[in-house]
Amino acid sequence: MDKIKFDDLNLNKSLLKALDDLGLQYPTTIQHKIFSVIMSGRDVCGIAQTGTGKTYAYLLPCLRLWNFSKDKQPQVLILVPTRELVMQVVEEVKKLCAYLSVEVVGVYGGVNMKPQALAVENGCDVVVATPGRLLDLVLDGSLKLKGIKRLVIDEMDEMMNLGFRVQLTRILDLLPARRQNLMFSATITDEVELLMNEYFTAPERVEAAPAGTPLANIDQSVYRVPNFYTKVNLLTLLLEQNANMSRVLVFVATKSLADQLYEELESKFAEIMGVMHSNKSQNYRFNTVNKFQSGEFRFIIATDIIARGLDITEVSHVINFDVPEEPEAYIHRIGRTGRADKKGIAISFVTEKEQEFFAQIEALMNYTVPVQELPEGLEISDMLTDDEKPKVRMKEVLIKLPDIRESKGAFHEKLAKNKKVNIKISHKDKMMEKYGKPKTRGAKKK
Repeated sequence: MDKIKFDDLNLNKSLLKALDDLGLQYPTTIQHKIFSVIMSGRDVCGIAQTGTGKTYAYLLPCLRLWNFSKDKQPQVLILVPTRELVMQVVEEVKKLCAYLSVEVVGVYGGVNMKPQALAVENGCDVVVATPGRLLDLVLDGSLKLKGIKRLVIDEMDEMMNLGFRVQLTRILDLLPARRQNLMFSATITDEVELLMNEYFTAPERVEAAPAGTPLANIDQSVYRVPNFYTKVNLLTLLLEQNANMSRVLVFVATKSLADQLYEELESKFAEIMGVMHSNKSQNYRFNTVNKFQSGEFRFIIATDIIARGLDITEVSHVINFDVPEEPEAYIHRIGRTGRADKKGIAISFVTEKEQEFFAQIEALMNYTVPVQELPEGLEISDMLTDDEKPKVRMKEVLIKLPDIRESKGAFHEKLAKNKKVNIKISHKDKMMEKYGKPKTRGAKKK
C-alpha cells in the first residue's frame, strides 16, 4: 500500500505549497489520523507523545478551515504552557501561512504587556497564548474572544502539572458556546478527564501511539553505574570517544545537580556545552537553545523543563544522567530524539538506588532495555556526594529525668545549727524566758 502524502489530504494549494517549501511530503501518523476528524467539526482529544508532529496535526486542519474575514477578532485560539512553546507555535504558523493572509500573534507573561495588547487590538486571526497572559489581555479589554471558532489546548497534562486549571476553566467559561475544542496531551490524567467531561462535547479520541510505547526510531540502552562521580566519568568518556554524539541532551533530576554537573565538566567542555533549568532567565534559555540549534553547543545539561514542548530538532542522543521518578517523564525525554523518521539514541545511567524507578519505566513500556557493558578505561570512582554517603544513625538513649515534684530534698539530715529559723522575739518574751516572770521597769523619777 502506497504511503499517504499531504497531497492526498484535503489541503488547499497555499498550504501544500508551504509544505513543499519546507520539504515535507508525508504526514506523520497523528497528522494523518486526526485530519479528517478535525475537518468534520467534532471535538477531539489527541493523544500523542513528543516528537510525533502534533503541532502540524492541529495547525493544518485549523488553517484549512480558516476563512478570510474583515473582522479584527481572532478565529483560532491556541493555549500552550510556556513562553518558549508560544514562540515555537507562532513560528510554525508563519511557515505554513507563507501564502495565506493569516495574522498570528503570540502572547505570554514575563514581559511588558502593552506591546502585546497593541498587537491584538490591531487585529489578528490566530492567537497563541499562555493562560495567565491571555486572561490579563481579556480582562484589560484588549482582546475579545467572541469570534473564536476553534480552541486548541496543547500539552494539556503539562498545563495541569503547572497549576493552570483555574485559568483554563475561566477561559473556557469566557469563550463562545458554539466552538470546536481540540485538546492534545501525552497522557490522560484524572484532571484532564474531568475538564474534558465538563467542557467538551463527545470528544473523539485519536491516539498516535499508546502511552508508554517506546518510539520505534529510538535505540535505547542502559549502563549500571555505582555513583554520581562515576556517571561524570562515563559521560566524559562517551563524549570523548564518540564523535557521532553531535547534538546531545543530558537530563538530570534537579537544578542543583544540573549546576553541579556543569561545574564538573566545565574544564573540558566549557565552550561547547550549556545548562538549562528554571532558575535561568528567559533570555539565557533562548540563547542556550539557539547555540545548541546552530551547532555552537554540542550538548545541553537540563532538567525536565525542556523535555516537553520545545521543538529542538535533530537531537542525536538523549542521555538520562539521572532516572526520572515518573515513568512518563522518561518517554517525554527520549522523545526529543528519533524525530521525523530519523534514528535516535537514548542512554540511561542507572545506580542501584534508581533501579526501582527504571523497572517502573520498563513496565510502562512493556520493554526491557538492553544493558551495556561499561566501556574500557572507565574510572570507577569511590568518591560519594553528600546524598550518596550512608547516613549514620545514632542509637537514641532516653534518660528519664527525676520529677521535681517527687523530690524529698537532701539525702542526709541537716545539722542542728542549720535547722535554726530566724524568728523575731519581743523584749517582753525574752525577759519572760530569762527571769520566769515579766520584767518591768522601775517607775520614772519625778
